[in-house]
Amino acid sequence: MSREAFLVRVRAAQRVALRDDDHPADGTREPFPLPALPVFETPAGDRHKRFGQQLVAMGGKLVTLDDAPALTRWLAERFPGVAPVTATPQARSAVPLDAGRAPASLHDVDVGVVRARFGVAETGSVWLSEQEYGVNALGYLVQHLVVLLDPRDIVDGLQDIYRLPDFTSARYAVLVTGPSATADIEGVLIQGAQGVRSLTVVLLSRD
Repeated sequence: MSREAFLVRVRAAQRVALRDDDHPADGTREPFPLPALPVFETPAGDRHKRFGQQLVAMGGKLVTLDDAPALTRWLAERFPGVAPVTATPQARSAVPLDAGRAPASLHDVDVGVVRARFGVAETGSVWLSEQEYGVNALGYLVQHLVVLLDPRDIVDGLQDIYRLPDFTSARYAVLVTGPSATADIEGVLIQGAQGVRSLTVVLLSRD
C-alpha cells in the first residue's frame, strides 16, 4: 500500500469513528470529540530563572545580551574565525541562510543562528517551526546552534504552548531541549552524537 493510500484510509477512519454509545438514526457518523486540555498549577518563582535552570540542567547554555551589536561581538568571541549561518536578520555578522539551500549541505556548517518563537520555563525548551528555521535541517546538522529568544516570549509550561495558535498552524514544529545527547549502557553521557554539539540560548529582545 502506498503512503498516500494509507493516509486516505486513516483520514476516512477518523471521519467515521463512533463512540460506543453513539448510534445516529440517519446513519451519519461524527468524529470523536477532542479531549479538553487540563490546566495545571504554575510553579512558583521567576519564570525566566526557572527557564535558565532547566536549560542548564539539560546541557544548554544561557547568555543575556542587550542588542544586535552585542550579539555580533559575542559571536566573534565565542566562535573566532567562524562564519555562522543565520536564519534571522538580527545576527548581522552571520551569513544569511538561503531558504532554497539543500538541507544536506548544512552538514559542514559549524554555527547556526536562529530565533525561537517561544521558550518554555517548565522544561528549558525553545519552540521553533519551519518559519524560524528556514531550512529545518539547520537545527540538527550544524555543530553549534545559537538560539535567540526574547524574554517576553517565555511561557510557564508545555500546556501554555499547546494552547497557542502557532502550535496548530505550523506545518512543522519542534521543542528543542538542550544539545543532542546519548548515553551507553555504562551511563557515559556523550553530547553531539546525533545532533548539535552545543545549544546556547541568547536572551535578546526581538526589537
